Amino acid sequence: MKKYSIIIIAFVITIFACNSQNPIVTISTDFGEIELEIFEDKAPITAKHFMQNIDENVFNDACFYRVVRLDNQPNNDIKIEVIQGGLFHDSIVDKLPTIKHETTKETGILHTNGVISMARLEPGSASTEFFICIGNQAELDFGGMRNPDGQGFAAFGKVTKGMDVVKKIQTQKDQGQMLNKRIKILSIKRN
Repeated sequence: MKKYSIIIIAFVITIFACNSQNPIVTISTDFGEIELEIFEDKAPITAKHFMQNIDENVFNDACFYRVVRLDNQPNNDIKIEVIQGGLFHDSIVDKLPTIKHETTKETGILHTNGVISMARLEPGSASTEFFICIGNQAELDFGGMRNPDGQGFAAFGKVTKGMDVVKKIQTQKDQGQMLNKRIKILSIKRN
């Protein structure tokens, strides 16, 4: 019996050792740092695209520019809470590649507190814009109706440290959800 226990323990250790770890990245701002685990194992297309943007320094001029709170979306029947960042330069974004839409139905990554996801207009239009959820946001998942097409948004990671920074950014003054003073992203780097 002891021999089988040792074999089982060795097998379990081997399985865990063979599993590749997801990358960890840090977003640095003047408000502090936000650490994220990027779920390459669950959302390979979206995660790879985000990591490629990091590695190619696409986010050099990125910022957080939009905050959505319960009190600043009077025309939305379905309310959400997020902060949104990315390049916010239409002329640059239009030239960058977009990616296939990975739904939450495909990945199993739901829009819970701290999840990072790609912003988009239509499925397949995501490029460099992303948002971080504050609280659970089920209406952003596949079948949710924040976006009328019901396809939801492509979640691909989660905050592991720094939700206090996310919440601080969300409280900044805005005009129609757009921050009065954009918050520069000093860097987004692999840990």
